[in-house]
Amino acid sequence: MPKSSWLLAACLLLSACGGAPTDTAADAGTATMQRAASDGDHLVSVDSAESAPARPMPDKAQRADPDAAWPEARLELGQAFVSCGTDYTADEGDGQPLPALDRDSVRTALWPCRDTGLLRVRYEGKINAGFAELAWRLAAIADELDLHRRILDLDSSGGQVEAAMRAGDSIGESNWTIWVREGSICHSACVFVLAAGDNRLIAGKVGIHRMMRISSKATSRAELNRELHEVYGNVKDYLERNGVAVAAADLMMTVPNRSLRLLTPTELKEYGFDGTNAVQDDLERIRQMRKCGDDFVRRKDAFLVAFDQQCRQVGADLERVNECGQALKQRFGFPDQACPEESPLAENDAALLPPVRTPATESTARL
Repeated sequence: MPKSSWLLAACLLLSACGGAPTDTAADAGTATMQRAASDGDHLVSVDSAESAPARPMPDKAQRADPDAAWPEARLELGQAFVSCGTDYTADEGDGQPLPALDRDSVRTALWPCRDTGLLRVRYEGKINAGFAELAWRLAAIADELDLHRRILDLDSSGGQVEAAMRAGDSIGESNWTIWVREGSICHSACVFVLAAGDNRLIAGKVGIHRMMRISSKATSRAELNRELHEVYGNVKDYLERNGVAVAAADLMMTVPNRSLRLLTPTELKEYGFDGTNAVQDDLERIRQMRKCGDDFVRRKDAFLVAFDQQCRQVGADLERVNECGQALKQRFGFPDQACPEESPLAENDAALLPPVRTPATESTARL
């Protein structure tokens, strides 16, 4: 298994985990790189119905209703594959292609992942309205099937800014790790999707540039900037609520649309694109303080610091990293009797066991 696959698996087992970029600053190239402009590679802003607010996640009653109608939708200029593991070098590779976005097709594709409790979706293609629908529908069915460990494995050269933010808002409400693996890219509008993940693990290339207004009627720089001002205001609000520095939007403005600025590993960290989503981390801490108390949160913070310093230095061997973490748990008083499910590496303990299903669960399961 590739090194980043081990790191990804470890990342899913912790509530806070930073990425491990492998590119050097020289490899990433701080200079602007010229490339041919092909359709969809731009960061495109559009005036259309696709600019509508994000679709709200279905409530429990809607998720429980197998006859609830989903609007017709399909992927264009992209393809999704469903896998129940992290190792894309294994025989099954990236899993099975997702044939359609209707409810039955999505549910059938995700159903086998009940056995592992882990869902990995590989998406290759443009960020557009179809991708935004994909993000919404995957989360709805993953909730229904209790698939709580979720990976979005991205390879995209860009697309529509409004669709990217709509997809990101769905992702931000549904507990995804975003993975840009070796040989993959996340350019242009894709960075807004990357921003939304609870955790982000980056081994591929991430690049940004200026957006282009498709329906612009501007005839001067001043008119164009006025048109873009509102769009960039929405972009900055979006980045801020996802824990990404708004300076990233300012940097985008300086890079011509026909060019690309690859971000270095240091910049990815500084802007907040890599590692744990800072806003989600704060939210988790607040929730755990309410549920488990201040002492629990302090001990968990101390454990995570020790884990990063001692266990992640062991190497990429997941088994050795986990053994180190399990040994550390006792030192910090874990598993906690009052909050065992919130204790660090609790997901790891559960991942080593097959999922428990009652007869009632099996009899009521529906494909």
